[in-house]
Amino acid sequence: MIKWYHIFLVDREKGNEKDGKLRLRIRWGDNIVAFNLGFRVEFAKWSKETQRCKNGTSHGKDKISASVINREINRYEEAAEEAFNSFSLQGISPSKDDLKAKFLNIARGIELQTDKDKKLLELIDDFSREMGMRNGWSMGTYANIRTLKKHLEEFNPNITFIDLDEKGLLEYTLFLQNEYRQRNNTTLKQIKILKWFLRWATKKGHNKTNDFLTFTPKLKVTDRKIIFLDWDELMKVFYFTFPARKQYLERVRDVFCFCCFTGLRYSDVANLKKSDINNNVINITTIKTHDMITIELNDYSKAILSKYVDAEFENESALPIISNQRMNDYLKEMGETCGINATVTMTYYKGGKRYDETCPKFKLLTTHCGRRTFICNALMLGIQPEIIMKWTGHSDYKAMKPYIAVTDKEKRKAMDLFNKKKG
Repeated sequence: MIKWYHIFLVDREKGNEKDGKLRLRIRWGDNIVAFNLGFRVEFAKWSKETQRCKNGTSHGKDKISASVINREINRYEEAAEEAFNSFSLQGISPSKDDLKAKFLNIARGIELQTDKDKKLLELIDDFSREMGMRNGWSMGTYANIRTLKKHLEEFNPNITFIDLDEKGLLEYTLFLQNEYRQRNNTTLKQIKILKWFLRWATKKGHNKTNDFLTFTPKLKVTDRKIIFLDWDELMKVFYFTFPARKQYLERVRDVFCFCCFTGLRYSDVANLKKSDINNNVINITTIKTHDMITIELNDYSKAILSKYVDAEFENESALPIISNQRMNDYLKEMGETCGINATVTMTYYKGGKRYDETCPKFKLLTTHCGRRTFICNALMLGIQPEIIMKWTGHSDYKAMKPYIAVTDKEKRKAMDLFNKKKG
């Protein structure tokens, strides 16, 4: 076996005492090589003992979370071990160049070929690695890119950029609609993701077919209906007493209501530590956007936290967290048990055909409804959108417009109540 040693460290640069480049240094025999992981890490948030970013921190101008950086550290560590194991099995000690080539081949997951020789489907993997590392993608974004690759491969296993001219893009759109029976909104989202990849490929010099720049399929769509609990429904859920046989729903209710009273995404509540809460204020860096936000607690969110102040949960969580999928399943049961039965009609299109589906609201409850409930009720209470945006981390006023439209409609309905008092 080859004896080798490695260390992850943050390089100090003259005149910069705040952060430095994160590097991996490997030594074997008289050889030393170093690799740049592509992140800037703040010294105060780096643990020399564990050679990892401290949990709950964020780094660099893009506020990349520690979990993203630490995942890459783990990946690089595994790649180094695999590289040396490979040379050990061959009974040879690699040169610096041999080790670099082998390591990068494993770490980047690439074949020994030039970018010029790569096929479109292989370049999707490069796009995912490069953009994911640079922007700190969530698991959901990586999943979207895997779905893109799967769809394109099923559409044409030997697809090339030339195939994605205007005719090819139209055929791919029809394939998504006919093969997957997608709603038009979903198809348009898939096309948007494809165009994102094609812009990257064009910038890198791989794609010379630019029909995608002007390709916009004309599909009928409806505005997304915002599902939320109005104040009376929220109070009904908050104060509901669950029967003995359904006590497990109480914790589900508490976590959901915490989202409703803070505006936090479920991913941020799941990552919330007791140490993130001081003097009745939450200070966190969001998982999805890496924004640093401050949220003052109100009486409802305080009451929820107080129930679990002495409880000990895994990873020092502030609340009893379960997976997002299980939470979504239980929320529908919770809503049904609490009597959230107002009917909701969802309208959507598949191709040119319109569909109207009516169901009780509890069937549409998901964890994200908590955040929507917070925003809609805050607007209806008269809180200014600019203040709400500071709590939610929205940086674009455009993102608030659908919520404002909903609350304007509710206000009009409320004003109509005065008309019933005539005479």
